[in-house]
Amino acid sequence: MADATTLYLFGGLFALLSLASLIGRALRRRAVDERSRKVIENLNERIYAWWLMAGIFGVAVAAGRITSIVLFALVSFLGLREFLTLTPTRQGDHRALFAAFFVILPLNYWLLATGNVDVFLVFIPVWAFLYIPIRSALAGDHGCYLERTAKIQWGLMVCVYFVSHAPALLILPIRGHEGAGARLLFFLVFVVQISDVLQYVWGKLCGRHPIAPKLSPNKTIEGFVGGALSAAALGGALWWITPFTWWQATLLALACVIMGFFGGLVMSAIKRDRGVKDYGELLPGHGGMMDRIDSLCFSAPVFFHLVRFFFT
Repeated sequence: MADATTLYLFGGLFALLSLASLIGRALRRRAVDERSRKVIENLNERIYAWWLMAGIFGVAVAAGRITSIVLFALVSFLGLREFLTLTPTRQGDHRALFAAFFVILPLNYWLLATGNVDVFLVFIPVWAFLYIPIRSALAGDHGCYLERTAKIQWGLMVCVYFVSHAPALLILPIRGHEGAGARLLFFLVFVVQISDVLQYVWGKLCGRHPIAPKLSPNKTIEGFVGGALSAAALGGALWWITPFTWWQATLLALACVIMGFFGGLVMSAIKRDRGVKDYGELLPGHGGMMDRIDSLCFSAPVFFHLVRFFFT
């Protein structure tokens, strides 16, 4: 937070949220029917969730790199708990689950805290991926073995490994832009979250054709295209806080938006498969942690590896 640019960014974000809150209140007063009230109430709940996330994120960045990594470790813990709560477990899974929560997850973030990027990149996809089925097999319970093991592996990959690529930006060495990790993290989170809001707004304004009506009937082609292009344009406008040119920032923002959309779609498919509406009730009226970071799960690793490949 000693960086003036980062201070300006958070100041601008809080000003934007204040304006959005005022607009939300004005719209709520003008609502004339029950349908309009529900739409506006949903929008205000999204703004409230944004305030909460922005406040936590701001405190973490102000406290430094280690605190930010600890924050994301907590996010992964809560997300993994919600994810695995939806899947039935058996006695033979208990030791594998203990290792996932209290060994693999902390080690994954410890590797980030100590700057071991190369080991971090293979720890869960290779070592944890091999350990989980071995641990489950040693328990001797073969009932639904493949399904049970795959669920734990999927939870670790999505909720821990994919999510941890966001704070991994803090230790990514960028040529000529040392110490720019916090701004890259801001760029990623801002673009992905504002895309969700803009897709919702565009969908309500002119959405007609659902993309996957059985999975998420509110996600429309018009909403996706309008929200994606708007968020990509905003990402391009933030090129000056990144190591990118304006067109590189626009393309990277578009990649984040597209992967964020598919992340939300995939995580919705899992909820539909389990017959639930939300992953949890952590945020009032807005579901659990995974309902808030589903877009980030898919966009964070893609953004991280694009930046790592082209700019380090």
